[in-house]
Amino acid sequence: MAEPKVNELMEKIVSLCKRRGFVYQSSEIYGGINGFWDYGPLGAELKRNVKELWWRRIVHEREDVAGLEATIIMAPQIWKASGHVDTFSDPMIDCKTCKGRFRADQLNETPCPQKPSKMVSECHGEKTEPRAFNLMFETHVGPVKDDSSIAYLRPETAQAIFAQFKNVLETSRQRVPFGIAQTGKAFRNEVTPRNFTFRSREFEQMELEFFIKPDEVVEAITGTVATPAGPGHPGEPQPNWGWQMWHQYWVEERIRFYEGIGLPRASLEEYWQKPEELAHYARACVDILFKFPFGTQELEGIAARSDFDLSQHQRFSGKAMTVFDEELKAAWARLPKEKQDELWRRYCEARQRYLLKMGEEPEKAAALARADADGLAKGWYIPHVIEPSAGVDRLILALITNAFSEVTETDAKGRNETRVIMRFHPRVAPTKVGVFPLLKNKPELVKKALEVRDLLRPWMTVFYDEGGSIGRRYARQDEAGTPFGVTIDFDTLGEKPELRDTVTVRHRDDGHQERLAIKDLVGWLLERVR
Repeated sequence: MAEPKVNELMEKIVSLCKRRGFVYQSSEIYGGINGFWDYGPLGAELKRNVKELWWRRIVHEREDVAGLEATIIMAPQIWKASGHVDTFSDPMIDCKTCKGRFRADQLNETPCPQKPSKMVSECHGEKTEPRAFNLMFETHVGPVKDDSSIAYLRPETAQAIFAQFKNVLETSRQRVPFGIAQTGKAFRNEVTPRNFTFRSREFEQMELEFFIKPDEVVEAITGTVATPAGPGHPGEPQPNWGWQMWHQYWVEERIRFYEGIGLPRASLEEYWQKPEELAHYARACVDILFKFPFGTQELEGIAARSDFDLSQHQRFSGKAMTVFDEELKAAWARLPKEKQDELWRRYCEARQRYLLKMGEEPEKAAALARADADGLAKGWYIPHVIEPSAGVDRLILALITNAFSEVTETDAKGRNETRVIMRFHPRVAPTKVGVFPLLKNKPELVKKALEVRDLLRPWMTVFYDEGGSIGRRYARQDEAGTPFGVTIDFDTLGEKPELRDTVTVRHRDDGHQERLAIKDLVGWLLERVR
């Protein structure tokens, strides 16, 4: 049987990442460590830009979101409450022939350790029965290693947000609906890390937990619950929005973010999970997918998680996660008795379903649900949540993939040369502008070029280069993804008096050049790179 061809585009991208300093294999001088990656000079800038743009969009440009930065190691009871201790696992099998260990549900995607170009499904060795493999990294806190000191590296950033919900609510002066955002490291002991940085054991997340009023509360206050009239962005949030409107709103907001950093909508897909695919607590979940060279895969999930998370932490910690809403208390008192009864019943039934799924005895579940529903009349409820959760490393790989392009040019002697241009959106480009003196052996050009570099540095990332021909320097910056190049030439120095103190600005994507005054350079560039 012929061996499958290795994905040539992916090989080129991996090679470029190493050669230009986007991504390196972790611990490479010791043979590397599977599932861990380091970001080089260009990759570190790219990643920083993406996280800062996300934070600006989600937190700084909104009135209804606050930030959080929590620890990687938290109380192990948090992971018990969230379900990670008992259910966060993958089905694992071992191959008795090649001695490899693989996820049972991904045999067709997993390379064989002995022959990486072959898939495990072509390895006919006897396999063990699938068994659960918990994905959390376990550690110990304190000097003694026993069961009482067990802790975990967090597998996601979301749970700290739920655990700190009441603190943030009280100190940030926010009111529901509002969100808490966090970026940071997470760790999953993947059975088979694969597809370069796409599935790693150490990675970063950008997560928002946006807390909303239950539909029963919305209806009690406003009289109606708005639902989507069709696809597309529903517009500015309104007081009568139910969970479906909020969910669609955040799906569209996240897609707009991706478009704003250079991923065209045509490169993305929306996958609405089927009812049988949803987590037991989820009402809906949309995966935003990107068309990678190795297949269309998830960048981000936007889930409507009901009130599961806060309810779980309330049950396990014994601390109330309810919020008081004066508007609800006042509105409830004005409702007709039959409307109160209807909303009470719906809320009670929803709470009882949750408690029964969590294993409470029917009689106790019914009593607790009635008590929760009784709280509505006093203005108390547990918020629901919409969760947009994105992987930073996956997004970086998508941006690199989308930016990668090759152009073939013919020189004066008829020789063809193929070179790479990384067409990053200027907002995410690692370096915003390259500054070049036309000739390095002309001190007056070099001096002026250094002045321009120092003028731009406080405002953006700048790369100064005086080595080699100007064409070769342009090509190096094209391969790094730098959107603009500024060349200081003899006209800058006044060879043509009317062009004194102007520079040539070159556009990466089409090679177009234009002349700009140095005094206008900062403003002109900032309009295009922010």
